[in-house]
Amino acid sequence: MALPGLEIGIIGAGDMGMLYARRFENAGYTVNICDIPSKYEELLVKHKDLGINIMRDGYAVSRRSDFIVYSVPAVTIGKIVEEYGRATKVGAIVAGQTSVKTPEIEAFEKHLPADVHIVTCHSMHGPNIDTKGQPLAVIRHRSSDDKYAQALELLGALESRMIFLTYEEHDRITADTQAATHLSFISLGTAWSMQGYHPWLNPQFISGINNVKVAMALRIYASKWHVYAGLAIMNPLAKKQLACFVESMTELYKHMVAGKKDEFRDLVYKAADFIFGKDRTHKKILLDDDILDQLSLSQVPKEMSRPNSHLSLLSAAVCWYRMNMSPYDNLICQTPPFRMWLGIVEYLFCNEEMLEESIQTALEDRYTQAEDLVFYTAVTGWGQCIALGSFDGYRERFEKTAKFLGHRLEEGKDLSTMILKKLTDKDANKQC
Repeated sequence: MALPGLEIGIIGAGDMGMLYARRFENAGYTVNICDIPSKYEELLVKHKDLGINIMRDGYAVSRRSDFIVYSVPAVTIGKIVEEYGRATKVGAIVAGQTSVKTPEIEAFEKHLPADVHIVTCHSMHGPNIDTKGQPLAVIRHRSSDDKYAQALELLGALESRMIFLTYEEHDRITADTQAATHLSFISLGTAWSMQGYHPWLNPQFISGINNVKVAMALRIYASKWHVYAGLAIMNPLAKKQLACFVESMTELYKHMVAGKKDEFRDLVYKAADFIFGKDRTHKKILLDDDILDQLSLSQVPKEMSRPNSHLSLLSAAVCWYRMNMSPYDNLICQTPPFRMWLGIVEYLFCNEEMLEESIQTALEDRYTQAEDLVFYTAVTGWGQCIALGSFDGYRERFEKTAKFLGHRLEEGKDLSTMILKKLTDKDANKQC
């Protein structure tokens, strides 16, 4: 039941902003939403039947709303709060929906009036997934006890699983779970684009965990570039992990092409033992062939598949080992891409026959080494772009690859949603 008399304000009518608007409106709240002023007339027409109040700008939203969510890109949060923060209603609660909380909190502290309460949040999923049951980071930064209780009641309309963190903890966990995950998937897409082929036509990407790689890469490229750029570039902890991932892949690839088989194998198994233990027969993510093989975009028969070194997955494991980090510790704040990423790394490392095939392919198969050279080039290119803090470069690379994959992006997004649903259903059945 909605708290009587309270109005929800949302600044930013993008996909996540509209997802929140619908959830709050369905819960019985009055919702006031805006985007940039030039989109006012367009939004009036587009959302005329939704039962929400379309406002001209953030001033109008801020003056009348009791709980205000800034649903804007991380790169613009400072500028937008500077513009509209001064109009915030006395005693209101303000939250943000950015994926990097440090610049968000800095903007709130700098530009919001002292009589405003700050209880921010982050839905750890994209706009195409229902908020119900999904992880929601809740961060109490500056608020009275009664306003904090009110914020929790309001956020309860999302029906998410709340996780209570500081903003520093949030940024560390998102760096650990999302930085290398996103880099791997976007680099796969760029590697395919660089070579001019689509993965559903390549015999190395037609079955098993390769279906997940393809589906999740397409899912990311079907989204907006700034969602991933903000996390990678603006979170200093993310840059540390990205650098480690690139260094881990560099070390593995140099061993591959130099013929240092013992060094390669030793590094892979050190990572395996560190993350999964000596007994690697107990999987936690529950991916299996029943899920993986029935969901595919491939146009190549399964019997024509070629082995894959899975260099991206080996590099992820080595990165976690180098950083002395267990990925399972971060499942509390898992995002769908990270869940699938950890799932396919686990699937590989907990199948001794597949892991051995991966190692042999990396060390012996010249075709695979050539393919991995392009992937390695894509990873280092993205790494340099992020290290330089180039949003323009990030956007250009992202949109170029998205255009190459464009005609199947929505299909890939739907496929990844189906994989995630089957995985969730399997988890639920296990718990029953």
